[in-house]
Amino acid sequence: MMNDTSKETSFVTNPESKRTGRRQRRRSIIHEFCLNTSTHALPGIARSETFHNRVFWLISFLIFTGIMIYFVVKSIMVFFDYPTTIDLTYDSDWQQYFAAFSFCNMAPFRLDLMIEPLSNYANSLDLTNTNDTQYVYQSSFIWDFIADKLNKNESLEDYFFPLSSMVHFCLYNLKSCSLDDFISFVSPIYGQCYTFNAKLKNSTDNSLRSGNFYGGAGILTLGLYIHSYQYLSLLTDAAGILALVHDNRQVPTIETSGVELGPGRRHKISYRRKKTTFLSSPYSDCTNEISNSLNAILKNYDPADYNYSQTICFQVCQQIFVYDECGCINPYAWNIRSIVRPGTDKINLVPVCNISDSCYETALDKLFALAEYFQNYCSDCSQECLINNFVVQTSSSVSSFDSIIYSIKNFVENSTVLLPDDWSISWRQYIDENYLMVNVIRETHVVEINTQISSVSLVDVLSNIGGHAGLWIGISFLSIIELIEMILRLFRYQWYLIRETMQRRINVI
Repeated sequence: MMNDTSKETSFVTNPESKRTGRRQRRRSIIHEFCLNTSTHALPGIARSETFHNRVFWLISFLIFTGIMIYFVVKSIMVFFDYPTTIDLTYDSDWQQYFAAFSFCNMAPFRLDLMIEPLSNYANSLDLTNTNDTQYVYQSSFIWDFIADKLNKNESLEDYFFPLSSMVHFCLYNLKSCSLDDFISFVSPIYGQCYTFNAKLKNSTDNSLRSGNFYGGAGILTLGLYIHSYQYLSLLTDAAGILALVHDNRQVPTIETSGVELGPGRRHKISYRRKKTTFLSSPYSDCTNEISNSLNAILKNYDPADYNYSQTICFQVCQQIFVYDECGCINPYAWNIRSIVRPGTDKINLVPVCNISDSCYETALDKLFALAEYFQNYCSDCSQECLINNFVVQTSSSVSSFDSIIYSIKNFVENSTVLLPDDWSISWRQYIDENYLMVNVIRETHVVEINTQISSVSLVDVLSNIGGHAGLWIGISFLSIIELIEMILRLFRYQWYLIRETMQRRINVI
């Protein structure tokens, strides 16, 4: 009986002893890890001989682990805010291209060619009961006349001041340049404008003039005659030209960025190049992509090969909204008539509103007042990713141009613009009041470069995480390796137990 009981007791007790041994083995692995790890507090917990000491180290570990997690999460959140800063450098670029130079006459239309059709238009609408062709009386109808011509798809080009009647001479680095070196574009305020050294389509950058062309220093000299006696007084009360220095691939936004240069003076425009580069998404919403609606307008600048322009993009989206609201576009931006409505690829040549129609004004107020409309129509008008600006300084001096005055006289008399009645008597006075000289000079070869860079990189995030982990609980990458080692030892021991159990079952069978 004693033997049977002993055997039965042994049968019951051995499995329990094995389970206890297995638990102790796992605890031994964890205990050994805690004793030897470089992580703070865990060795203190493992070495503690009293309950209170163990609780103290455990609470300390949990508190500082929580603090560490807070700062680690904060560091990660800062990274995903994508903060940036501007890095400023200066580069010596002797090979840089000479800037593009655009200019317009301050008056968009010629009185000698405009007054007769304008008078006929006014009379056809019974807007006047006199045959008097004095433009002062007729000029109040000028914008409606322009809208009428455009809506009939008739060109206004005949009424502009041609380049040949304005440019007396052109020199680049003391070498003659011709009218063929200029391209034209239309401003709704200043009429026909002209650009020197723009990047052209189907051409290489080598077609652009560099600052050192002909061994010079980068100087463009123009002698210009403005014919101010043929101005329409309604459209301007100033005489001169509007000038703009801009990048070779930048749309000349001369209405907002141009400088006014008056006659009777020698003007100097010196410039320094400034280049700004923005990071793309997710750091900013900048873009260089030209939408269908913007591309339709850039065709107005052919043959120039211009890049994306946020300013022009805003003008286009405004015109699209005005057209959707009024069925016509803002008459003061009549050059933007080719529009592509959102969601389509079709180019529509749309009518121009009459100046007396207040619908376009109401529509523009509505667009800017309600964020929903602005988001729907102008959401793709983001900042350019690359901006080439020019820091410009202007100065001028009074000049009588006596050394070339007879050359100027001969040039004016051979132009296509009608001369004033008293030209033969007062030609010197007219030259003083209408002639100006412009020198556009590259001030320096040094380029200011502003580059947007990420102020928190992935390396910075890892450094911050490592710093906080090491500061609060002493964790490093080696500490993580120690933890991985402990987990692998536990898995290996568990795999050993599984194999032992499977082998035992096989032996029983």
